Amino acid sequence: MIRLEGVTYSYSKQPLIQEMDLSFEKGKITTIIGPNGCGKSTVLKLASRLLHPNKGKVFLEEKEIGGMKRKEFAQKVSVLLQSGYTPDMAVEDAVMSGRYPHQSPISISSAEDKRLTEYAMEVTCCQSLRKKSLRQLSGGERQRVFLAMVLAQDTPVIFLDEPTTYLDINVSYEIMELISRLNKELGKTIVLVLHDLNLALNYSDRLAVMEKGRVAAYDEASNSEVHRCISDIFKVDIRQMTENGRSYYYSFKI
Repeated sequence: MIRLEGVTYSYSKQPLIQEMDLSFEKGKITTIIGPNGCGKSTVLKLASRLLHPNKGKVFLEEKEIGGMKRKEFAQKVSVLLQSGYTPDMAVEDAVMSGRYPHQSPISISSAEDKRLTEYAMEVTCCQSLRKKSLRQLSGGERQRVFLAMVLAQDTPVIFLDEPTTYLDINVSYEIMELISRLNKELGKTIVLVLHDLNLALNYSDRLAVMEKGRVAAYDEASNSEVHRCISDIFKVDIRQMTENGRSYYYSFKI
């Protein structure tokens, strides 16, 4: 559905991504993992049009994204990045702002805008927070609201950059369960960057393992070659366990 072809990107003449070929499958959760500074977030920004490659092309289905109009792209792809800034606005207004790609500059919110805003808050369990300011919320509550904004945007593709950063373990799993629901129940194609190997192993359909600006391995999350690559790069061992009939992966330092 989304693919990078021969993409190269440099910052201040420093090469970050070199001749990258990578595709993200429709209807799957694909997670990009790798050491700090390997280019994970850069790939996400290149695929979501926030950065432009020095060389190569990025396609959404069969369209080169550089040639798409801003609103056309925003109707198909929504992006949630890390940010240290939290606006002082009510939760309901923040979620409604996700509808902007579907509105004209002079239009008021339509019945469909209101329906999808309400639906997004319901799915993400934000309804009780609607009148609160984003600045009053805990980290987990705020992240649920940001996901509601993305859901209200109603795009088939969602990009998420480190959606569990700074959250405690329980809240991180709650956020990943919600992301999994968006994929399984609503059919969203989700591409995300994670630093937590255990979350990546257990919630992804496919893993793209990066090292020094290149893709070192890319396959299903259960693939042994992917696990071997993760072990080599992170110096960890990966084991599988079964509990209550469900299999889990966990990693630990060798």
